[in-house]
Amino acid sequence: IYLQANHFTENGKLITSVEPELKRTAQTERHLLQHADILFAAKGNKNFATIYEKHNGLCVASSTFMVIRINPESKDKISCEFLAWHINHPATHGWLKNNAIGSALPSISKVTLLEMEVAIPFIEKQNAILKINALRKHEQNIQHQLTNLKEQYIQQLLLTSLK
Repeated sequence: IYLQANHFTENGKLITSVEPELKRTAQTERHLLQHADILFAAKGNKNFATIYEKHNGLCVASSTFMVIRINPESKDKISCEFLAWHINHPATHGWLKNNAIGSALPSISKVTLLEMEVAIPFIEKQNAILKINALRKHEQNIQHQLTNLKEQYIQQLLLTSLK
């Protein structure tokens, strides 16, 4: 699969109905993504970081993405999930947008990404931050569902009041 930005939702989740588009050749082989690579959409207005997982099949990232790979010797110091969370944080997004080049099609350069400061707490704290973030997202989903159910309930009440 030749991954492009439009293969992802607004939240950086891969759309599962993506069909393979590339033939496997020697050239594509060397560009295959590895499990836990971070894809950063650096071009356009929809910037996000997401993590490639090998269960998504063999994939190559388009030029829209920068591929960030954590060195094996650093994997016990920083998790790919934490780095992706940090890149997606609103404060980081603001900094990246302020340092983007171009106006019609803004682009974040590799140099800008390398200049980004990342505070790296101990791995236990990274995991705690990620857990809190996951709980926050879960809460937001529940609140969204509750809002929809309330709306359905009120609309049903209004409809039945007509009878």
